Amino acid sequence: MSAVQMFVELLKTLPNIFFLYISTIFLSVPMGILGALAYIGENRMIKHLLSVYTWIFRGTPLMLQLLVVYYGLPLINFFGYRIKLGAYEAAVITYGINYAAYLIEIIRSGLESIDAGQYEAAKVLGYTYFQRITCIILPQAIRRVLPALGNEAITLIKDTSLIYVLSITEVMKRTKELAGVYLQITPYICAIIIYLILSLLIDRLFKNIERTNKVRI
Repeated sequence: MSAVQMFVELLKTLPNIFFLYISTIFLSVPMGILGALAYIGENRMIKHLLSVYTWIFRGTPLMLQLLVVYYGLPLINFFGYRIKLGAYEAAVITYGINYAAYLIEIIRSGLESIDAGQYEAAKVLGYTYFQRITCIILPQAIRRVLPALGNEAITLIKDTSLIYVLSITEVMKRTKELAGVYLQITPYICAIIIYLILSLLIDRLFKNIERTNKVRI
């Protein structure tokens, strides 16, 4: 098999990666925003629970979390019912929860960087809490943490390679199969090129967003 054919073979696995990538974003971003808002709130119990949650999911390997959700949950008896998830369902849930933990900390830091006077000014102007957060505070916080969000977006595209442990076909799994059959390094080189291109596209996207939303401090 030629290098071009191997490259095409690896490209065929990209739909699985893209679906997981988009699903993770749609699941983790709302959780991250809501978690960050709750974290800066007044309820200490919620703060404590969120700190434990972020500590667990940021402090353990994503691969281990995948294995626990997919292979471990079915072993637990929940009042006579066992949770059985498909490989892709387990991956989406695990990635979403894992990345939400990181986003909570990132967005929280952005929210806490906003001057307290802006909260008070918006309140005096008659804005409701929801309006203050969605129209004034949150947009500024997101702009300030764009570089960190960009790093997480690039990390996510690389982390999708871990789903091979659930026997889901993606770039790395197919790469190993091709390398094992043809005993060549070419599949690995093709995989490197694919990941570099995907990372470059995401990096350029966030760089453009940063330029158009540059925060003047």
